[in-house]
Amino acid sequence: MFITTLALHPLVWAGIIVAGILALVLFAVLAQFISLWVQAYLSKAKVRMIDLIGMKFRKVNPRVVTLSRIRAVKAGIAISTDQLETHYLAGGNVPRVVDALIASDRAKIDLPWDTACAIDLAGRDILDAVQTSVNPKVIDCPNPQFGRPTIDAVAQDGIQLKARARVTVRANIARLVGGATEETIIARVGEGIVTTIGSATSHKAVLENPDNISRVVLSKGLDANTAFDILSIDIADIDVGENIGAKLQADQAEADKRRFQAEAEKRRAAAVASEQEFVAEVQKNRALVVLAEAEVPKAMADAFRSGNLGIMDYYRMKNIQADTSMRDNIAGTDERDDAPS
Repeated sequence: MFITTLALHPLVWAGIIVAGILALVLFAVLAQFISLWVQAYLSKAKVRMIDLIGMKFRKVNPRVVTLSRIRAVKAGIAISTDQLETHYLAGGNVPRVVDALIASDRAKIDLPWDTACAIDLAGRDILDAVQTSVNPKVIDCPNPQFGRPTIDAVAQDGIQLKARARVTVRANIARLVGGATEETIIARVGEGIVTTIGSATSHKAVLENPDNISRVVLSKGLDANTAFDILSIDIADIDVGENIGAKLQADQAEADKRRFQAEAEKRRAAAVASEQEFVAEVQKNRALVVLAEAEVPKAMADAFRSGNLGIMDYYRMKNIQADTSMRDNIAGTDERDDAPS
């Protein structure tokens, strides 16, 4: 019996060693959760050890969830571990949402957990929205980052005005999901400024009372369907630009001048063409006269042969021609004067 016990003794020691190794491994595994469990327990934000181990298997960061729950409990906000895990697995920023809930609770802003999660999952910065709701921020209009330093508009007298506005907005938590962003506010305010300046009869009236722009634009309800409430619109600067009306009139006059010149050139070209046609017609008629004159000797020869024209008749005709030429010379006329140059 004693010999058998001694023979089993090495196996016992081997079992003890294996058990000790397993205990060390188990302790090493649990060690990473023990500190979190103790911290949560002492903070009265109890998290079960089995939940911490389950988070590891569910690919959830136990430290993020535990510390977020501790902050929420210390702030008097009841959020379960399951809610935190669910938002974490959905891809949300758990610490950011918890901080936003604490800030809204201190500011007496109604922000349910589900709404905060929806805003965070929509890609909005929920903490920044809460801070903007408590502490309104100022938006430059236009945004200098877009490359336009001023909003340019033209009054009815043709003078261009360059304006810059500063819009004070406060986040509206209820419209944060699905509401338009700052770019929409900037675009609407810019449109309102352009419309108000364009409806002014004179640029001087705008320069004298720039606050009229703020009142008119603010009364349009530009924050509808946006994630913000517009508190005020202040004209930071307004300068006089170019005389757009005079420039447009000068451009129109130049265009009219070119059009009239083109029409005049067209008429001149038509007149030149008509003149050339008349010259060609004169040459044609002159050629016909020459041809007709060439037939006269032939006709006279035929008249002599047929006896219809005698020699005395011919001399009388020549005398008449000579007498006519003499009379023309005395009168100072010349057949060449009638010929076209």
